[in-house]
Amino acid sequence: MDERRETTAATSDDPLAVAVVTIAADRTLSTDEAGETIVAALEEAGHEVATREHVSPDHDGVQSIVLRVIERGDVDLVITAGAASVEPDDVAVEAVEPLLDKELTAFRELFTTLAYEEVGTRAVASRTLAGVADGKPVFCLPGNVGGARLGTESIILPEARHLVDLADVPDEDEDGENETGDT
Repeated sequence: MDERRETTAATSDDPLAVAVVTIAADRTLSTDEAGETIVAALEEAGHEVATREHVSPDHDGVQSIVLRVIERGDVDLVITAGAASVEPDDVAVEAVEPLLDKELTAFRELFTTLAYEEVGTRAVASRTLAGVADGKPVFCLPGNVGGARLGTESIILPEARHLVDLADVPDEDEDGENETGDT
């Protein structure tokens, strides 16, 4: 864990601090129902929203804002909403994937399975992504309310604490050893 990592999740009982990023040309933070769905689910589960951001579906802009929230010391987990389908300006997956150190491939498969149960074959148009970047779980969800709710409530919230704990980079002491004594 580096020095900028000063999140609120010091113990497993503490709330997680989450960055929610809306990726859309046709929505603002105040009109983003998918983002509001994510925020409401997080708060109902006792977690905190460290920041809400908005960015247009531009590859470099998305990559820049997501990297910025990953690097924030007060963020444990990142969720994006939008630009995750097959339209020409849907760039979330392509922009975020290079930022990941590890991909959580089961997330995509599980999301697709659960979405199929809700909307049938229309699930093929949803592209999701999850992984770990700089010791923080990152999730890319669709920008519709149903997809945002499904991903957040059915997958992310039940696993958030576990994933944050697994992905956390241990502190190094002055001798270059991590908190477990390994070098």
